[in-house]
Amino acid sequence: MSTTDLMSRRGLLGSAAALSTLATLPVRLAAAPTTTDVTGRLARYMVSARDRALPPEVLVACKHRILDTFGAMVSGARMKPGVIAVDYVRGLGGVEQASVIGASFRTTAVNAALANGMCAHADETDDFEPITKAHPGSCVVPAALAMAEKEGRSGEEFVRAVALGYDLTCNLLMALGPDLVRGTHRSAEGTSSTFGALGAAASLARLDERGMRFAISYSAQQVSGLWSWVKDEDHVEKAFDFSGMGARNGVTAVTMVQQGMTGVADVLDGSHNLFIALSTKPNPEAMLEGLGSRFWVTETAIKTFSVGYPIQSPLDALLTLRKQHGLTPDKVQSILVKLPTDAIGIVGNSSMPDVNCQHLVGLALVKGAVSFVDSHDAALLQDPAIMAQRAKVQLVGDQALMDPAAPRSALVEVTLTDGKKVSHFTKFPPGTKENPIDTEAVNAKTRDLMAPVLGPEKTERLIERINAIEKIDDIRMLRSLFTA
Repeated sequence: MSTTDLMSRRGLLGSAAALSTLATLPVRLAAAPTTTDVTGRLARYMVSARDRALPPEVLVACKHRILDTFGAMVSGARMKPGVIAVDYVRGLGGVEQASVIGASFRTTAVNAALANGMCAHADETDDFEPITKAHPGSCVVPAALAMAEKEGRSGEEFVRAVALGYDLTCNLLMALGPDLVRGTHRSAEGTSSTFGALGAAASLARLDERGMRFAISYSAQQVSGLWSWVKDEDHVEKAFDFSGMGARNGVTAVTMVQQGMTGVADVLDGSHNLFIALSTKPNPEAMLEGLGSRFWVTETAIKTFSVGYPIQSPLDALLTLRKQHGLTPDKVQSILVKLPTDAIGIVGNSSMPDVNCQHLVGLALVKGAVSFVDSHDAALLQDPAIMAQRAKVQLVGDQALMDPAAPRSALVEVTLTDGKKVSHFTKFPPGTKENPIDTEAVNAKTRDLMAPVLGPEKTERLIERINAIEKIDDIRMLRSLFTA
């Protein structure tokens, strides 16, 4: 057989095999949902958003989340995930473009975003969006800070960039379907964080529409995140998965485009687009829905306890009962905690103290409060007094609590030693949009987080400046207040 015949035969066999393979592929892979230039419309909105004034109530909400995230970054810089991240980027060196929280050196914007992002989710005190399950602040604010420092942007530009980042974080999950993402073993938090950082960084880089399109594509290629983070015993990879990875990815995408790299201009449209790659039932138009009128930054929950978000309501309910009925350990026979079913695998007997519902409920019963220090003290997992109360706590998933309008509620029922039962249902814990906290409460929470690290004087000055951040001419004016 000649070489030409052999090649023809191989080609024919290859074609036949290819046709056979195509015939067995699922239909959904061959048919992309019809979209109309989602990439272009998103890019154009991103360009315009940086010059649009935010409504007054949105501006206030945005400043609250920025301050709350600074508190998380500063306190997290002294937690294990933050310490390791800061040491890691210190070793990378790099051009001095941006600051690292609590440190005395500067590095590239990409490296700073990574370190500050991991600091922001090191201690479970960053904000949370209940519908999408995203953690926008911990990826958006570090990315915005790094890019604003690199470019010398104003506080007004910074705030608008953060608002845009929140919108892209949550809209991406709405377009993919939050439950569909989690149903495929992907992490909603990790999947969305890159797009949140992209929104903030691209706004501050002042990319044009073409640049926005390319930055969207570079971000889409980096989107990742698996739900395997629940097995992380040290909260280190979790801090990377939720925040550091996304903050780094978004800033990387934008700085690559700034350097002149070109890319795909329509990654959200047509065949092989992001939505059909990551969802079995995508809704691409949701990526654009509400932009300019619905601001997700007003909808995230600011935590009142520095613990995993599904534990906010149980703690609120238990502490309410403790106060109302004078509960003490010797008066309590058992505690039943009912949570939405999707929360059990996250906070049920986790090895991390700040993500262990039974442990924290026992701690709250013993101490009457859950402080930042106590919630992160792994030694308390072995404390005999707390262990005795934790043994009384039964955690169950309740399908009736799977309410889309209140996805992180909890019912706590306490059986007393005399047989009496008392219960409390917390539908919306403090800090949610339905049960908001005011500026002074945000200041107080942040003060407690930052003062042990920065000292009282720096802390008060930083709080004051962030509460009026839209008046700052150059975000780099804040550097001396959050670095060593």
